[in-house]
Amino acid sequence: MKPRVAVVGGGIAGLATAFRLQRAGAEPVVFERAPTYGGVIAPPVTVGGLSLEPGPDSLAARKPWGAGLCRELGLTLVPPGATGAFLWTDAGLVPYLRGTAFGIPGDVGDVLRWPGLSRRGRLRALADLLKRKRRDGIEETLGELLRRRLGDEATDRAVAPLLAGLHAGAVDRLSAEATFPELLAWESSQGSLIRGSQAAMRTASRGAPGPLFLRPDRGMRALVDALAEALGAGLRLGVEVTAVSEGTVELAGGASEPVDAVVLACGARGSATLLGASRLSGAPPGLTEIGAVSTAVVFLVYPPGTSDALPDGTGFVVPSGAAPMTAATFVSRKWPDERFADRAVVRCYVGAAGEEDVLDAPDDEIVDACARHLGAVLDLPAPNASHVHRWWNAMPQYERGHRHRVEEIRASLPEGIFVAGSAFDGVGVSDLARAAEETAEQVLVHTSTPRPGRRKEPA
Repeated sequence: MKPRVAVVGGGIAGLATAFRLQRAGAEPVVFERAPTYGGVIAPPVTVGGLSLEPGPDSLAARKPWGAGLCRELGLTLVPPGATGAFLWTDAGLVPYLRGTAFGIPGDVGDVLRWPGLSRRGRLRALADLLKRKRRDGIEETLGELLRRRLGDEATDRAVAPLLAGLHAGAVDRLSAEATFPELLAWESSQGSLIRGSQAAMRTASRGAPGPLFLRPDRGMRALVDALAEALGAGLRLGVEVTAVSEGTVELAGGASEPVDAVVLACGARGSATLLGASRLSGAPPGLTEIGAVSTAVVFLVYPPGTSDALPDGTGFVVPSGAAPMTAATFVSRKWPDERFADRAVVRCYVGAAGEEDVLDAPDDEIVDACARHLGAVLDLPAPNASHVHRWWNAMPQYERGHRHRVEEIRASLPEGIFVAGSAFDGVGVSDLARAAEETAEQVLVHTSTPRPGRRKEPA
């Protein structure tokens, strides 16, 4: 008999886990309370007659699981139309050096010459080459690691906007181990972040060069569309789960359905709510300790004849507090499309840990603030179309102790209950594709082990 597995949540984590279970011969059923699927890979919005995606615009090519899932689904992947990013400074946009990894240059000469830092800041960053390794094994925040090795200026102005910005987090609260363990490995193996970057660049140059990011040629929504099509009737929209146990999911309205296992792919707080409402031992306390912050994306579509105002690059990041946005993507450069014609299309990111209050402002104020600041560094007029898309509590925060917290959560889950998703396994699409494979394997091991009370084939 095929094991029947309930997957609660129809975002990328839930869909990909269900797809893996289906491929392995199980019978997954995805319950999504919303009328549509995809989670943060949301349906496109129309801005100035253009269809634009408000969710993630690509997946990390250096992590193969996302690209592998796309290819397995028959999707064609394409690289960005531009490379290289900029840093927002008082003097304007400064390009990040090409020979960097995680924003850290691997060339001493580049560190000395880069105008994104003061001379004093550059010299302090070079002290990384002389400092001893830390050996006490105490977990550090990302900020503690970067400040210890590179100094405050390089951390706050250059590296944190890039790395902490990916998590919409505060650099001095995010766990280095949970967000960028590569940096810890660099210090351990090379004794320096600069030498670690240099070694990473050497390793990359020995292989076939490739893009850092990829996406399906029809956009990221094509990925969840393909997963939904593969699952067919196994995806049930507009159905809310109210409680779970190993053998049953209870639905709004009083119905219940028998299952052999449950995967909670509905976030930390959602999982805690369902487990707390169940007849089991309750929710592991660590679930409520994983916080999340709210962000928004602001689409700005400019009049015809503005495309050349955007520099050749993918966009820029902003040091904390220097502008109303935390970053911006030059959409019409990064993902060129004939529909854009000669219009500049920009996507700004607003809100992050400690900066969430900006989301309370009216849309027109947010748009005006972003447009004015862009106009100060780029030769752009006022946009003729805009859209603000808020993501409430959508970005989980991997604070100090996150990995240990997740291990404890999983160890204390009731038998037959599993968790998956960005609160636990990484915030990128490729991270979630990897986690889907691992979660499906764990579920299959569980359902293949004979246990008393296991659902039996009806006579």
